[in-house]
Amino acid sequence: MSTVIMHNVVSVDGFIADAKDEVGPLFDWYFNGDADLVEGGPFKVSRASAGYVRPVWEGIGSMVIGRRLFDLTNGWEGRPAAGDHVVVVSHRPKPEGWHPEASYHFIGDVAQAVAKAAELAGERTVAVAAGDVGGQALALGLVDEVAMDVVPVVFGSGRRYFGPIDAQHLLEDPHTVIRGDRVLHLRYRVRR
Repeated sequence: MSTVIMHNVVSVDGFIADAKDEVGPLFDWYFNGDADLVEGGPFKVSRASAGYVRPVWEGIGSMVIGRRLFDLTNGWEGRPAAGDHVVVVSHRPKPEGWHPEASYHFIGDVAQAVAKAAELAGERTVAVAAGDVGGQALALGLVDEVAMDVVPVVFGSGRRYFGPIDAQHLLEDPHTVIRGDRVLHLRYRVRR
């Protein structure tokens, strides 16, 4: 059975994008090192970050994202950085003619999207993007772990890591704490 991990890069004050929906310096750490994150890819991170992120990305079988992220990235043109499958939570269908070869599935319900992603992932990890969809998955009890790449910037406002979650959820102490260059990688198990 898959492990479901809610993940995103986040500001110290808990935002995954600023008030203009821009990530600003959140992704700068992807380009400030000397270690390739993916072979032949554009990402060059610190050795500490590469040692953490590479196996995490390699372990992802499928991702669950919201329609907003899909639209902002154009679905990474059908080639996400991690995982073989992407499940988009949306009430709108896949755009007509959009990368028919890509394993992208459009489902209007968060619980059904996570279930489909787990089916597609097999024994590999399901990565759920933080934000509204991730917060809904957490509130539904579908998230096993929370992973954050915390960047030393304060946005003050913007898109919240946990979305509009309105209830308390307890996490265990972090089982992973890795200091990269301009990023702190943290992972917590969700307390059941």
